[in-house]
Amino acid sequence: MAEKKYVGAVDQGTTSTRFLIFNHSGDIVAGHQLEHKQIYPQAGYVEHDAMEIWNNTREVIERALARSGIKAEEIASIGVTNQRETTVIWDKTSGKPLRNAIVWQDLRTSAICDELARKGGQYRFQKTTGLPLATYFSGPKLKWIFDDQPELLKEALSGNILFGTMDTWIIWNLTGGVNNGVHVTDPTNASRTMLMDLKTLNWDEKMLKVFNIPEPILPVIRPSSDPKPYGFTAKSGPFGAEVPVTGDLGDQQAALFGQACFKPGEAKNTYGTGCFLLLNTGNKPVFSKNGLITTLGYKIGDQRAVYALEGSIAVAGALVQWFRDKLGIITSAPEIDIMASKVEDNGGVYFVPAFSGLFAPYWHSDARGLIIGLTHYTGKEHIARAVLEAVDFQAREIFEAMAKDSGIKLTALKVDGGMTASDLLMQFQADILGVNVQRPKVAETTALGAAYAAGLASGFWKNEEELKVNWILSKEWKPKMDADKREKYYKGWKKAVQKSMGWIEK
Repeated sequence: MAEKKYVGAVDQGTTSTRFLIFNHSGDIVAGHQLEHKQIYPQAGYVEHDAMEIWNNTREVIERALARSGIKAEEIASIGVTNQRETTVIWDKTSGKPLRNAIVWQDLRTSAICDELARKGGQYRFQKTTGLPLATYFSGPKLKWIFDDQPELLKEALSGNILFGTMDTWIIWNLTGGVNNGVHVTDPTNASRTMLMDLKTLNWDEKMLKVFNIPEPILPVIRPSSDPKPYGFTAKSGPFGAEVPVTGDLGDQQAALFGQACFKPGEAKNTYGTGCFLLLNTGNKPVFSKNGLITTLGYKIGDQRAVYALEGSIAVAGALVQWFRDKLGIITSAPEIDIMASKVEDNGGVYFVPAFSGLFAPYWHSDARGLIIGLTHYTGKEHIARAVLEAVDFQAREIFEAMAKDSGIKLTALKVDGGMTASDLLMQFQADILGVNVQRPKVAETTALGAAYAAGLASGFWKNEEELKVNWILSKEWKPKMDADKREKYYKGWKKAVQKSMGWIEK
């Protein structure tokens, strides 16, 4: 029998899908990545082709294994991490999606959320779900689908339709699909549907009635790291062998786990398509009074669940892509650093990227993006700098809300994600927060967290202490900006945000 040298992780993100293979030290030894199409049927709508994503998943696994020469038999277990809230429904007999997946950024459910909020306020379900009423989450998306196609509701009641976020879709296909694929999710993903009770970790009957969701379409909720495998990869699938699937975490919770934030008070921020700051709050949910989300951090086997506070920023790396693709001012993302570095400051220019409204801590779907503070002095370099600074300003707002909600004064911030390659962005983050910003040696902490969850379950790693040893500091940025300048900068940002609100009339 082959020695188990590795753990694999499928990282299904908003713009691409990756398969990475890790060794016992948490180092990446092999991997492959493919992008998928972003589909915009009309303003405010964002969709993905779930079948394209599954085909890409197969391909990245096959290529990573082929390139590295690693055999499936050498992999102890598989973890899955995913873009959360993105909603897929499919026919369980044919295995085909019934329509494009509705992506977490999509705004089509704003009328549903507004109507429910009128009857009891935006936070009427917070004590059950931890969430405000917002277009972000899967429950309203499912309701919209069934309202749009009533015939699908009849099919759902008869048990012919399955629902899942991307983790569920990927695991179902990996474990056989129409041939007895397992239909599961974990509490971190289930907590993003508005359909799960935060305390019991079960689907909530009242919330199902609110959104008119038939329970038969929902996956079984299993621990994020489960010694009893969810299932095994099908021999006919990309691994060509049976490998246990034992880990499942939503992407931001996976990054929290991959950053070894195992103690209450430890926090991380991921700089990707969006930006997501999570704070471990321990074994009891902390309900926010400052616009944050209460969510599951992770659940290991039969241990008590760990909760987190989360601040969600819809547009971070996506703003740099927009600057590149829509304005054409740069031709590659790294160029924005070069351009922005040519000026000492933003020249009074602020960019509020409320393309899908404002997420935490405001939750204003009526806001829209703006650039403000333009003068004859303004050049493209100032706008480039304002683009980068927008990410850091948004993070500070969440950082402050977390301190108020938790009573914990954060003294450092662990960071990960593609944008942490920007020294300018990370230095300004340290400056505007006034705390040290720390990046680990392995910056791919989302996939690493899924691998850790899977490897803990299969015994590849013995305990969390082993995982902590793997966390090695790669780079640290310390604040250089004086306090007066910091507050002046931030005051300008707050004014700009207020100007972005109320643009769309309800």
